Amino acid sequence: MKLSIVIVSWNTKELLKKCLQSISASLGDFDREVYVVDNNSSDGTANMVAQDFPKVKLIANKENFGFARANNQALKIATGDYVLLLNPDTELFSETLNKSLNFMADHGDVGIMGCKLLNGDKTLQPSVRKFPTIGPIAMMFLKLPKLISHLKSIDNYLATDFDYTREQEVDQVMGAYMMASREVLDKVGLLDERFFIWFEEVDWCKRVKKAGYKVVYYPGAELIHYGGKSFAQEKVATKQINFFKSAMKYFLKHGFFG
Repeated sequence: MKLSIVIVSWNTKELLKKCLQSISASLGDFDREVYVVDNNSSDGTANMVAQDFPKVKLIANKENFGFARANNQALKIATGDYVLLLNPDTELFSETLNKSLNFMADHGDVGIMGCKLLNGDKTLQPSVRKFPTIGPIAMMFLKLPKLISHLKSIDNYLATDFDYTREQEVDQVMGAYMMASREVLDKVGLLDERFFIWFEEVDWCKRVKKAGYKVVYYPGAELIHYGGKSFAQEKVATKQINFFKSAMKYFLKHGFFG
């Protein structure tokens, strides 16, 4: 059983180093290959990977290709029976990968698996949402949640009542940790490169479910996700524009009402 781990990085050198160290310390009797696709970081990320982790397969881009295209660069050459899209600002526990692979091997109908994400202080980090519809996204664009708390449609989209103690089939899991089988990758295809950032993982989950597979949240495997470190480097206005541009691309592709 071989696992291909794909990490897209952009100016997160120190966090990526911790992530790669946690992968190296992972337990389990399985072969693994690790790809780091660096999107033209200016903090020495590519040099750090080349010097400190010579077994990692480094793809150093000369420009920022975005999340989907960069992941696809590695997915096109990955050889694993399973693939894992992993954020650089994550830290695995020793059994995270082993438990995830065992789960996937035992559940052939699962197309994508997400696990329990924890904040740096080990508190729960919400990671499951419903598929978006135009209503809650428009409300977020208008910043209505800042004026009115607990809007029903937004709470529903954010799955605020989700039980993170139970394994469940879901619409989408956070792109910080997404494991899929080679069978699913071959059948459903790569990430849609029309999404530069945001909604590419939502689109992938949507396509996987349309193909007849399940997207499942599995709390038996856990990791720490420090969260949004690459996004934090962007200006607020830039992030908002990119978010809503990607949302519109998603709606034009899949419909505005789910």
